[in-house]
Amino acid sequence: MKTKTVKTRRLSPQRKEVIKSSKDSLEETFEDLLKDIYWAEKHLTKALPRMSKASFNEDLKAAFDSHLEVTEHQVKRLEQCFQLLDKKAVGKKCMGMEGLVKEGEEVISDLNEGHARDAGLIAAAQKIEHYEISAYGTLRTMAKVLGKAQCAQLLEETKDEEAEADQLLNDLSERINKMASEMQEEEVE
Repeated sequence: MKTKTVKTRRLSPQRKEVIKSSKDSLEETFEDLLKDIYWAEKHLTKALPRMSKASFNEDLKAAFDSHLEVTEHQVKRLEQCFQLLDKKAVGKKCMGMEGLVKEGEEVISDLNEGHARDAGLIAAAQKIEHYEISAYGTLRTMAKVLGKAQCAQLLEETKDEEAEADQLLNDLSERINKMASEMQEEEVE
């Protein structure tokens, strides 16, 4: 039986430096994105009570109130990640979340209380959930690649919670959109 010889390449000192700096860059990118989502979650803790107060449907109010509690736990989880990195938990303004929250505020100011406003609030909230699912998925993958298993686990847990919140909003949307549609039909008659 013939054995196959595998040649290994030796890396030049310059190549080793490029590899080292790209890992440093990934680490910096990871930390920057962690600061971004930390700010986003803290900003969301201020927006969720306004969304709850503006909701007409009691189940939607309850969903926003419940998600506020979940979001507060997610903030603590992010603080654990910072602690694992030996970094201070500091936020960096997240332009994406700021814009998404403004969209929700526009729904509140542009629509009268009722099922149609609730449908708009759900749409705004789902945009937020999708943004968060994406952010946490990206951060989780980066944490795994960087060998930060504990951080990756915390981020995965939060990503899963965001997906659950999105599913709840889907379920509420089916009922609330139907009620909004029925109300519109009654107004036309």
